[in-house]
Order: sequence, then C-alpha cells, then structure tokens
Amino acid sequence: MLKTRKLTVHYGPLLALHEVTLEVNRGEMVSLIGPNRAGKTTLLLTLSGILKTSEGRILLEEEEIANLEPHRIVAKGIGHVPQGRHVFPTLSVTDNLMLGTYRRAHTEVDLRNGLGEIYGLFPVLKERGRQRAGTMSGGEQQMLAIGRALMGRPRILLLDEPSTGLAPSFYAEIFTKLGELNRKGLTLLIIDQEVRPLLKMAHRGYLMRNGRIIKEGPARILLEDPEVQTLY
Repeated sequence: MLKTRKLTVHYGPLLALHEVTLEVNRGEMVSLIGPNRAGKTTLLLTLSGILKTSEGRILLEEEEIANLEPHRIVAKGIGHVPQGRHVFPTLSVTDNLMLGTYRRAHTEVDLRNGLGEIYGLFPVLKERGRQRAGTMSGGEQQMLAIGRALMGRPRILLLDEPSTGLAPSFYAEIFTKLGELNRKGLTLLIIDQEVRPLLKMAHRGYLMRNGRIIKEGPARILLEDPEVQTLY
C-alpha cells in the first residue's frame, strides 16, 4: 500500500534520512523502532508531506505522492496521529472529531456513522463530547487524536509515539484498540518506545539508526534480536 524508495531528507545542510526504503502492505501493522534522533518522526512527517524530500520516492498504491501538500495527502488516504497528540485544547471533544472530516466529502448520515464508530471504539469520547479537549487526561487526549484521524477515513494510519506520557493501563488500552482496528482491516505504521508490546502485536518491523534502515524482518524475530534487546 505504501512504500518509499531511497528516500533522502535534509534539515538545511544536515542529512536527516539517507536512502530509506521500506514498505507497508495492505492490512499490515508495521513497527518502526530505533533510538532517539534515529529519523523515525522525520520519516512520518515526510510521508505526510510536512517535510519535503531531497531525493527518492513515496508511493501510495503505486501513485507518487512525494512533496504533495499535506492536505492533498490526507485526502488521498493517509492519516497521521502526531507525537504529543496536538488536540485543539479550547474546542470540545466533538468539534475536534469533526475537524477530522475536513478534507473529505461526507453526508450527515456519514458523519453520524463515523461518530458512532469512534464512540464504539472509545466510549469515553461520547461521554465527554462537550468537554474542552485541553481539560482531558493524556490518555483521553490520545484517544481523541486517534479518533480525529479516523474520522478522515484513512486507508493507512501513521502513529508517532501513541504511548508517550501515558500510564501503563492507558497505553495498554491504546495498543488493544489499535489491534482491533488492524484486525478490521486498517493498515498501520507505528513508532513507539514501548517496543515489547508493539513488536508482539505487529506483523513486521524496521530498525532505524542515524537516518538509515539498518534491520527489518518479522516483528517477533526483531523482538529477540540482540541489537534490539541492547537498545531497549
């Protein structure tokens, strides 16, 4: 569904990604792991069009999308849940969810169905519909950020550190919900420092270091890899 070919990105004169080649197949959950400053977040921001490529290709179902504007990439079916959640704190929970529909055509029935699906996945969001998003807990805000992205009906969802700052009970629930979404057919590419639960759930994984992919393979094999165990 999504693949990169020798993707290279610079921050000014600094090389951030060097010839990164990876792929995510339809229906897969793929993990992207590595130490801090390995280039993981840079890769997701590039896939979303927020950062521009220096060289290389990004293909969404064989369509070239490298360097398209971010709103066009969202419209083509890539959702992104950024690190730090970035909900709109002064808007209500419902209004945050509705903003997720901005780049796609929809009917009132479609909106009601979409909200119903999100409330089924995260019941607390229905309970807190009128509450300002900024007054919610970190775990609830993470659920909201995921729900907002899902309202855009993505074909593939990119998630950057969904467990950051959450208590173990909350990130366990987040991972459980992501597993449910994947089993229903949603394709996922996930960065997270909670490597053990992530690799236990994922189908495949990539290990990044210094802006390069240095290892790839089935997730459970990466989990037992000595280099991964040393890193984490």
